[in-house]
Amino acid sequence: MSRPQPDSSPHCLEFHDVTVAYGRRPVLWNIDLTVDGPGLFGIIGPNGAGKSTLLKAALGLVPLAGGSVQFFGQPLGAVRTRVGYVPQRETVDWDFPVSVFDVVLMGTYARLGWFRRPGPRERELARDCLLRVGLADVANRQIGRLSGGQQQRVFLARALAQQADLYFLDEPMAGVDARSQEQIFAVLSALRAAGKLIVVVHHDLRSASEWFDRVALVDMRLIATGPAAEVLTPENLQRTYAGPLDVLDELGRAVARRERTP
Repeated sequence: MSRPQPDSSPHCLEFHDVTVAYGRRPVLWNIDLTVDGPGLFGIIGPNGAGKSTLLKAALGLVPLAGGSVQFFGQPLGAVRTRVGYVPQRETVDWDFPVSVFDVVLMGTYARLGWFRRPGPRERELARDCLLRVGLADVANRQIGRLSGGQQQRVFLARALAQQADLYFLDEPMAGVDARSQEQIFAVLSALRAAGKLIVVVHHDLRSASEWFDRVALVDMRLIATGPAAEVLTPENLQRTYAGPLDVLDELGRAVARRERTP
């Protein structure tokens, strides 16, 4: 009887010895990390730990000082249309004279190529993506006239319009209202159910154990990675945050509750 062959499928996302430095100051050091889908994957760590830089390095938005990143076994340029990105809100020019609908329609451009203009199919897709994030009624509004939570959902809708297989979100819950948080998480859960991988930089330890299937704790280097319930322990968090946190006991109780849930 022949033995079953090991799965040779490439990882959805693979960081190999990734190092990033600003000038002579290292921000990330020798990150080795593989992430496969489907699922919600959280990147957790203190301010200045390099979490957002890790996403930007993967997307080529900041240069690597060393190492490499592959998507589905290939460099980003070969699979760019399969990767969506939602940046931090503060990186966006909200005064730019563009409507909500036009921003979402931009998500269809990559698949159209240089010489095709969005047609009825792309416009219908943009309308559907706005409906999915609860913003169909503000499609014609200038993006700067929205609340912070609405603005974040606009860029999530743009990423949905890309119809990607892997999504990067950089602090999508920062500074948004509770209603927007619920809607964003509902959309991300639907993407997971559809077989997508969603990688999220996240700052709230209290919700991390409830929202994410797997996480990576990062503080310039990779501290730990794996299922959320196994990684988000007081010991690992103390290593990551360089000292005890008031939230550790509460988080430990949250993880225990999740483990008891059938």
